[in-house]
Amino acid sequence: MAYLLQVDFKMDGPFGEEMSQAFQDLARSINEEEGLIWKIWTEDAAAKEAGGVYLFETKESAEKYLTMHSARLTSFGITDIRGKIFAVNDVLSTINNGPIK
Repeated sequence: MAYLLQVDFKMDGPFGEEMSQAFQDLARSINEEEGLIWKIWTEDAAAKEAGGVYLFETKESAEKYLTMHSARLTSFGITDIRGKIFAVNDVLSTINNGPIK
């Protein structure tokens, strides 16, 4: 069973193309995280929010990443970090073409 991690937080920017340029090294480093299957980056410039949706192989790897990522964000001065972990229902997600593998 895979586990979905949803993280969001307030951020002043950058967004859009600037975000794409500024965080490429970070994006590459995330690929090295234990148990990561994929990440989708999220942003809402108008609301000044950013975050991501991640799929991990195990709940433990999702929890470990959330702990590390929350500490990293806090070190950048970001507060009000929201993170939730959900078990993925493979059968129903497959019916709806969910990218679960």
